[in-house]
Amino acid sequence: MKKTILLLVLIISFSSCKKDTEKTISTIKKVKPKPVYKFGYKLDDFKVIQDTIKSGESFGAILDRHHVFYPKINKIASTIKDTFDVRRVRAGKPYTILASKDSTEKAQVFIYKHNKINSTIIDFKDSLITAKRYEKPVKKVLKTVEGVINSSFSVTMDSLGVNAGVTNEVADIYAWTLDFFKLQKGDSFKLMYEERFIEDTIYAGYGEIKSAVFKHKGTDLFAFRFVADSIKGIPEYYDDEGNMLRSQFLKSPIKFKYRISSRYNLRRKIAYYGNKVRPHRGTDFAANIGTPIIATANGTVVESTRRGGNGKFVKIKHNATYSTQYLHMKNRNVKKGQYVKQGDVIGWVGMTGNTGGPHVCYRFWKNGREVDPFKQKLPSAEPLKKSIRPRYFEFIKPIKYQLENKTFPVKEPEVIESIAKK
Repeated sequence: MKKTILLLVLIISFSSCKKDTEKTISTIKKVKPKPVYKFGYKLDDFKVIQDTIKSGESFGAILDRHHVFYPKINKIASTIKDTFDVRRVRAGKPYTILASKDSTEKAQVFIYKHNKINSTIIDFKDSLITAKRYEKPVKKVLKTVEGVINSSFSVTMDSLGVNAGVTNEVADIYAWTLDFFKLQKGDSFKLMYEERFIEDTIYAGYGEIKSAVFKHKGTDLFAFRFVADSIKGIPEYYDDEGNMLRSQFLKSPIKFKYRISSRYNLRRKIAYYGNKVRPHRGTDFAANIGTPIIATANGTVVESTRRGGNGKFVKIKHNATYSTQYLHMKNRNVKKGQYVKQGDVIGWVGMTGNTGGPHVCYRFWKNGREVDPFKQKLPSAEPLKKSIRPRYFEFIKPIKYQLENKTFPVKEPEVIESIAKK
């Protein structure tokens, strides 16, 4: 009898388990995978092709290979030319093609990836051809880094694993305030800047440098990023007293590794010419061939050419009073008529023209005459207006606390108690 009851229990249990298993399998079959959307398209509707542009490969050649033919390719190129120039696709850039899922597998959408964040989407699946920019959502994280100078600023930043672009930007910010060649061992700094991430984990480079402080010779040199004019929206860097760090002219047309090999000297004598007086109306900044040469102020390029002993050179007119000239370039990076901003790369150090070694001869013109830039009382950039200064000081107050490693002030006990009673 006991055996019979046990057998019945086992049969019922097995039957119940079988039904539960069948029910679970049935439930699994009913659950469909969620559709995948990317760049605003449902990828399940297309055959997705991902590739990289090869050397010598053109936009037209890529579309032709994916069954879009030249009358349509020409129409696409002319329709979107104001948004995207198809001639500017570059080898090594990744792209995605969304093609039809039928037997033709004809391309319908071309997505060109400029970088990790930005893409251009060209949609030609219908008669209406469109091109639009697409930007992946980016998370910005504020990062703080600090260090002590042992050899140089760039070496210290490298040792901290900081992006070289951040180092260059900081050098630009302090270009007039601080001579990076005169930093002393034991000087320290602290920076606050953004790092950008795609999907929270994929590093997408650095963003804005928010603030910085250098402790040099016992003095704190602050820099705070601030937009004074909300209409123009142009950010500038100011110190803790509201003075703009940027001057109208940078001290040097080269950022880092250089030495002044010859200064402005109207009585210079050269042994090679029998110690005759040969005036030198420029300042020579010696650096390795290929070192970037930057514009020392905003202006318009009035000459970009090669001529005689000057070799390849660029001349920039900054206003009615000042112009600058950069001689002996290896190559030029700007054209006549082009507007350049302070810090833009206008060429590279070389040895063209009459020169005994690689350098850039920097000439400074005031009212049509070549003068020594280091002896000029040059105008500074505009300071903060009095009406804006209170807002600025309120803005930098908490940031300065962080840079100085201070803690934020705490509310008075009686205030906290009164709030608690309410």
